[in-house]
Amino acid sequence: MRIGLLTEGGYPYVSGEARLWCDRLVRGLEQHEFDIYALSRSQAQEDAGWLELPPQIGLVRTAPLWTEVSGPGADGMCGGALGRRARRRFATLYAELAEAVVGAPGEADRFASALYGLAELARDEGGLGSALRSETAVRILERACRAPGARRAARGARVPDLLAFAGEVDCALRPLSLDWYDDASGGSGAGGLGAVDLCHATSGGAAALPGLIAKRFHGVPLLVTEYGVQLRARYIAAGDAELSAPVRALLAAFHGLLAAEVYRQAAVITPGNAHARRWQERCGADRAKLRTVHPGMEASRFAEVGEREEPGEPDTLVWVGRIDPSKDLISLLHAFAEVRKEEPGARLRIVGAMPTGSGSGSGDDHEAEAYLGHCKALAAQLFPDEATGLHAMGENPVSFEELGAPEAPGLAEVYGSGSVVVLSSVVEGFPISLVEAMFCGRATVSTDVGAVVEVIGGTGLVVPPRNPRALAEACVALLRDSDRRERLGAAARARAVELFTVEQNVTAFRGIYLEIVSHCPVRREAVDDAGEPRPFSHPPEAHVPGRWTAPAAGGIGGTWLAGRSSGTGTPSWATAPGGSGGGREELAGVTRGGGEGDA
Repeated sequence: MRIGLLTEGGYPYVSGEARLWCDRLVRGLEQHEFDIYALSRSQAQEDAGWLELPPQIGLVRTAPLWTEVSGPGADGMCGGALGRRARRRFATLYAELAEAVVGAPGEADRFASALYGLAELARDEGGLGSALRSETAVRILERACRAPGARRAARGARVPDLLAFAGEVDCALRPLSLDWYDDASGGSGAGGLGAVDLCHATSGGAAALPGLIAKRFHGVPLLVTEYGVQLRARYIAAGDAELSAPVRALLAAFHGLLAAEVYRQAAVITPGNAHARRWQERCGADRAKLRTVHPGMEASRFAEVGEREEPGEPDTLVWVGRIDPSKDLISLLHAFAEVRKEEPGARLRIVGAMPTGSGSGSGDDHEAEAYLGHCKALAAQLFPDEATGLHAMGENPVSFEELGAPEAPGLAEVYGSGSVVVLSSVVEGFPISLVEAMFCGRATVSTDVGAVVEVIGGTGLVVPPRNPRALAEACVALLRDSDRRERLGAAARARAVELFTVEQNVTAFRGIYLEIVSHCPVRREAVDDAGEPRPFSHPPEAHVPGRWTAPAAGGIGGTWLAGRSSGTGTPSWATAPGGSGGGREELAGVTRGGGEGDA
């Protein structure tokens, strides 16, 4: 089976979301071929490079979402300025899209019609060029916002608001102008999304848009996986960016309509937890299409600590995570102050990837650095350095440690050093640190946010968020009861091994892939160079799991070199010596950029 894996800001880049999950999925399903279609979010992400790719990846195509289109072929896009007829066609379609966005709810069909019309225009013209940011687009938006029936928030949009919204729409619809949708790619035989058997989008939004187009043009089924709901993330990002109310309203309507269309066209939707599933259902996802698949994690790296009989330091609490205001370390420090009143010998280890403080990072890095400084100042205020005697050096019961440093060499050692692991977040999707603690057999105290209750399942204590007193009482209860800690830790490890391993994740997607392809096979008419139908071009062996063709000599970087059972090639065993027989051997090469149409 040939899978088109669609990502945004993640795999195969070293930095980004879901990169490790994608890599584990691809490596676990080695009987399938994967083509990667990746949208990047920043220059820094591209400069950081890629992960080491497994041999079953045959093709990598990339394109940026963060640059402005300034000419033909700019930034991996195709198409230059539109002609007169194309401009008129664009104006009609964009007006329909804008009216669907600013109008009353229930414009999903109109939005979809305009979206696919723009996709067809991009295909006919070789891309939309800079039309989505043009003055024409802004004027169309202004007319739609001023028309009767427009949303109240949209009526107050001014020119700067319209320019900001047009820029966001341009980025979101950038995939329409990509040259990813052919069913064959010239003489290379690598093909595009039209040549795959299944598109697997690793998130909604822009990542799923190429899958929508491939389904529209070639009938390729779409699978959408969301471990963090993209629409929810868009809402939060719009608030953090301090956009004006009209822009936030327009973006919410646009991304809501796009999410609804993605859910409607997807053959199967796989949320990572019940929290994401509820969001998807609220946004229009059909319950019959939903299959909850928890993200898989490597249990082996925590096996030694999890099976160890030593319970760790009995008076030590451990917090592991990313330094961020959403983690609410302020409440944790205040809760620990209450813990110290009941258990004077208690200690708290805060371990994570600390901000560099170099001044060259992003705005998020600066925010994290400032937040870390605030937390350290609060810890110094709440817990003055204490000494055991007149001649001993004072020491603070709260330590801030960087993962990988001598005092915190690895995750397993960090979790194993304490008896209770604490999660104090006010916002959380899937709590990875909680699952890691469960693999290590540690009792946990967590706030009731995101998928925490679903993950814990009765194997840990859960308290309301932003409630230091409740957090402190739960921690004290576990610190004082070693037998209870041991029971909860053992139950937590058993639950994690059953539900959250890489093996269960890969097994679930193996079955889902087969289910989708068996119910929604792509029907392709195979023709020869003269355009005549070619019989027996799809041999039965093509549907058998595993590699039924022999690798050909001359592979590049460990990639598989063999004939594809598509309309543009024949299996290697059916190719006569010397290239006769009407077929040709095809190369699934890895394109790292610099090729035509790639970024």
